[in-house]
Amino acid sequence: MLPKPKREKAVSPATSVIEHEIRIAAQPETVFNYFTDPVRLMQWMGVDATLDPRPGGVFRMVFQPTPEVARFMAAASGAEGRPVAAGLDLSVNAVLGQFVEVDPYKRIVFTWGYETRLFAMPPQSSAVEVSLTPDGEETVLRLAHRRLPAAATEFHRAGWHHYLPRLAVAAAGGDPGPDALQGAGSAA
Repeated sequence: MLPKPKREKAVSPATSVIEHEIRIAAQPETVFNYFTDPVRLMQWMGVDATLDPRPGGVFRMVFQPTPEVARFMAAASGAEGRPVAAGLDLSVNAVLGQFVEVDPYKRIVFTWGYETRLFAMPPQSSAVEVSLTPDGEETVLRLAHRRLPAAATEFHRAGWHHYLPRLAVAAAGGDPGPDALQGAGSAA
């Protein structure tokens, strides 16, 4: 049930694409709602969400990372000559983007970047494409995260590798349990 990481493709010298595929024991209609309903999204990823699932609508999700994840983000963000601002609080960070394409039960595309500039990824700077293909009583989900800066590629590959199995459990009607990447004070 773990997602199968696919080969990374170079888009330009500065950006990459990561791809994952996972089979989920639920129909596309169910899986689709886990990307468009804030309550369902938070069952598998994030601690707060504001979603307006229509082209141009907001995609905002808040993470409350563990101290270890926050330290990694701070180090990675400063690694390319962008010093981390004194007092930068990474105990809460938000992804900010917008929905670009919403084709019910088949495809969702939204932009992704950080309100606190991390990994040289300002709001809406990368794109996440999700396709849902029915296969009997299951869904094959293919995810491509495009325009990722080199410093952000491994972090996001690991993040999707962590979160997509949680989605599979939640969409199949199970409880993915506490999120090991979220801090103790999180609501997830």
